Amino acid sequence: MEISIEMVKELRARTGAGVLDCRKALAETQGDMEAAVRLLREQGLAEAAKRSARQAREGRIECYIHHGNRLGAMVELNCETDFVARTENFIRLAHELAMQVAATNPRFLAREDVPEAVLEEERAIYRSQIEGNKPPQVIERIVEGKLEKFFQEACLLEQPSIRDPERKVRDLVNELAAQVGENVVVRRFVRFELGG
Repeated sequence: MEISIEMVKELRARTGAGVLDCRKALAETQGDMEAAVRLLREQGLAEAAKRSARQAREGRIECYIHHGNRLGAMVELNCETDFVARTENFIRLAHELAMQVAATNPRFLAREDVPEAVLEEERAIYRSQIEGNKPPQVIERIVEGKLEKFFQEACLLEQPSIRDPERKVRDLVNELAAQVGENVVVRRFVRFELGG
């Protein structure tokens, strides 16, 4: 199949990948745009995983103050270079993350940050809610399922994005890292509520 310039431009606009990468992805997928998008995302996420060990010391602190000045959030989003920190996509993601923190009030950054004591407490609560009704092996599966739900509510990176609930916050960060070719890290966040 002939790969046109228009197809390459469309794929580049959708993914932010380079022209040659777009052409190659379209050739590999015989011009199937959706398959090419998936392929580039998979390749980009694989590259992002390789970059995760590199230091991310640049970036920005983004603030969001909700209407009425009664609620606000700050997020530190890091990358490797100040050039990337000044790009529109980086700034947009930082702002979106600050809005996410203000809207959802996460307790932890990632599931790895949840203390074991908190996890055991949550498991005990879930077990007490369903004990007596189900066999032990079923109870444990239900408890683990409820724990996944807890992670999605309490951990910023596990939450569904407020703008696109089909994607997790972690996916948005990884996609930006794939686009810019640098390690992108949410370092920390804080949320303020008047009288809280």
